[in-house]
Amino acid sequence: MTPLLALDGLTRRFEGLVAVDAVTLQVAAGGVHAVIGPNGAGKTTLFNLISGLIPPSAGRIVLAGHDMTRLPPDRRAALGLGRTFQNIRVFGAMTVLENVLTGLHARTTAGLPEILLRLPRFRAEERRAVERARAALDMVGLLDKADLRAAALSYGDQRRLEIARAMGPEPKLLMLDEPAAGMNPAETEALAALVRRLRDSSATVLLVEHDMGFVMDISDTVTVLNFGRLIFYGPAAAARQDPTVIEAYLGQKVAARLAAGARAGVRGAG
Repeated sequence: MTPLLALDGLTRRFEGLVAVDAVTLQVAAGGVHAVIGPNGAGKTTLFNLISGLIPPSAGRIVLAGHDMTRLPPDRRAALGLGRTFQNIRVFGAMTVLENVLTGLHARTTAGLPEILLRLPRFRAEERRAVERARAALDMVGLLDKADLRAAALSYGDQRRLEIARAMGPEPKLLMLDEPAAGMNPAETEALAALVRRLRDSSATVLLVEHDMGFVMDISDTVTVLNFGRLIFYGPAAAARQDPTVIEAYLGQKVAARLAAGARAGVRGAG
């Protein structure tokens, strides 16, 4: 089966630092795929490469069969890429609904005269955009707050608003960059429920996250980076037991002690 997203030898160098080192990766359509790793592993750099914020030093990026390696971010969005960021970027003075509508402008085709004169084609597109924005807000549980100013929302609700804005254009691939950052346990659980709903609706979610409980709870597949290199790719449950992953997170000495303890337990049980 053709993957939705394919990275082939993707590399990014910053002077003498190789932040992403020849990463080859496939993301299947449907489900939740998490990219994890210790601080400085290259996770956000990988996201920035995929979304077009920085160019690669080498390699290819293909989305739904389209090579978008050299395309600017707006062209990637038109191909079906949606993204949120680590830092909240809502328009505080605008309403919640208006925030989501800003993510739908690329779907409109009316020209400037049609917009200024509010001709029928523009009014029809505007109605469809509002319907889609309200559907996205309903999905994330914010429809009842559509007319509030975004600045009045709680931190967790602002995070969900960003997801709704990214969902508005119905992207083929929804990229969430540390969506649980700064959330309290109740907000994190609500976010996990939202991601499960997205998965159940056949959405494809690619996320970077540090909260391992959150990742293991919602992810179907996990990719682990360390020093820019891919060190693990497979089911989320298998990542917990992989010695290379354990060493990357805990260090060689701690990983060795854990392995020795596990072996001793097996001998004792015998």
